[in-house]
Amino acid sequence: MKYLFIHQNFPGQYLHIVRHLVQNGDNEVVFISEDNQNAIKGVRRVRYRMPRGAAAQAHLAVRELDMGMVRANEVEKAARTLKNLGFQPDIIIGHHGWGELLNIQDVYPDVPVLGYFEFYYHTEPGFDVGFDPEFPLQPQMLPIVRAKNAINLLALTGPSYGQTPTDFQKSAYPAWAADKITVLREGVDLETCKPDPKLAKKIFKLGDIKISPKNKLITYVSRDLEPYRGFHVFMRALPQILEEEPNAHVIMVGGDGVSYGAPLASGCWREKMLQELEGQLDLSRVHFAGKVDYPDFLRLLQRSDAHVYLTYPFVASWSLREAMAMGCAIVGSATAPVQEFLTDQETAVLVPFTEPDKIADGVLELLNNKPLATRLRRAVREKAEQTLCIKSYLAEYEALIARLIATHRAEAGLSYSEELEETQKPAKPVRKPVARRAASKTVAARTTKKAASSVAAKTIRPVAQKVAAKPRKTASIKKRG
Repeated sequence: MKYLFIHQNFPGQYLHIVRHLVQNGDNEVVFISEDNQNAIKGVRRVRYRMPRGAAAQAHLAVRELDMGMVRANEVEKAARTLKNLGFQPDIIIGHHGWGELLNIQDVYPDVPVLGYFEFYYHTEPGFDVGFDPEFPLQPQMLPIVRAKNAINLLALTGPSYGQTPTDFQKSAYPAWAADKITVLREGVDLETCKPDPKLAKKIFKLGDIKISPKNKLITYVSRDLEPYRGFHVFMRALPQILEEEPNAHVIMVGGDGVSYGAPLASGCWREKMLQELEGQLDLSRVHFAGKVDYPDFLRLLQRSDAHVYLTYPFVASWSLREAMAMGCAIVGSATAPVQEFLTDQETAVLVPFTEPDKIADGVLELLNNKPLATRLRRAVREKAEQTLCIKSYLAEYEALIARLIATHRAEAGLSYSEELEETQKPAKPVRKPVARRAASKTVAARTTKKAASSVAAKTIRPVAQKVAAKPRKTASIKKRG
C-alpha cells in the first residue's frame, strides 16, 4: 500500500500510525510537511516552505483562510512533484485544520482522502468561546469566531471523508456532516505509560527540583500555562492547598506562550498569576518546570500523588490519556471533554472548572483519603486498558482505511458502469419538419461524434464515501520525534 500523509508539523497526530505502517515492509509512506527536526525511519519526507504570512491588509476574520489557501497551494506544488515522479497513493491522510488538504483533490482526483476534523467553532454556549465568565465574549468577535470555520466548511463540502478522536469533538460539527465523520479514539502505549509505585519511595529529581518520599506531589501539565487549560483557576487554588498540606509540593509543566485563546497585552500568564497571588504562596514549594522531555514527563506522572487536569469545553489533551494510563489519581474539570473520559468518584474526582476552592477540595481529598486515591488509580488504569489500548487503536485505524479504500473503489466502479450504460443507450428519434431534416442530419452527426469523444476522454471522479461510524498534543512536552 502507498500512503500519503499531510500535516504541517510532522508527524502531528500520526506518530503511532505512521510508525506502525512503516514496520510493515510492504507499505510505502510519504509525508508532506513543513521542515522540522523530527524523523521516523522509513518515512520519505517532502518539505514545503511558507512563502509569506497572512496579508496585513486582509480583514481579521479571513486571515486564517488566507493562510490556509497559501498552505494549500504549497502542498499542491509538493504533491504535483510527487505525482510527476510517479507516486500514486492508495489513500491520502491529513489534518484539515491548516487548510493543507484543500487543493489535494485537484492533484489526485481519484484517491480517497481521510481528513482529521479537530474542532468546529461556536458562538453559542456549550463550547470554549464564552465559557469562562472571566473572559466574556465581545460582540465584535462573533463574526471572527464564525469565520474560523471557513476551512472546516470547505473541507466538509469537499470529496474527503473524516475522522475525529472523541464524541464531543464530533458533536461540535453540524448535524448534516455527521455521516462524513467517524470517531476514531486515539490510543496510548500502555507498556510505556504505566504505573510505577516504586518512584514514591525514592527521591524524585526533575532538573533542580527534588521531591522527598515524605512530600506529597501535585502535578499539572499543559502545552502552555494559560486559561484554556485552567492554569489561572488552579493557581488560585494553591494557597488553600499549600496551607492545609505543609508537606505538599506542586510541579507545573508548560511553556509561557499561548496555544489557545488571545495572548496577554504583555507578559505571560505565569507572571500575571504570580503577581496576583503575591504573598499568598510558599514559592519554595511551587515549581515551574517549563517544557520537559517525554521520559521526564512520564516519571513525573508516575510519581504524582494528585494530578490536576482542567480544560474548557475544547479538545482534550494527550496528557489526559497518558495520565489515565499511568494510573494517576486525577482531579479533573467537570467539562464535557473530560467527562467523556472520566466519571466522578469512579475514575476521578471531577470539580467545577471556575471554582478554585472546589479544585483545592478535590486535591486535598485525594491527598488525605488514601483508600479513595488507590481505588481511583486502579479504576482509571483499567479504564485506559479497556478504551485507550494503542493496539486496538491501530487495528481500528487500519480497518477504517481499508473500508474507505474498498468503498471508494466500489462506488467509483459503479459510477463508471452507470455512466457507460447511460451513454450507450440509443437516442429516441424525434421527428422534425421536412424543411429542417437535411440540416439536422449534419448537426446530429457532429454532435454524436463530439459526445463519443467526450465520453471516451472523461475521467472518473470519486463519489462521496459513506463509511459506518465507529464507536493526543501534550505540547508542553518536547517533541517526541
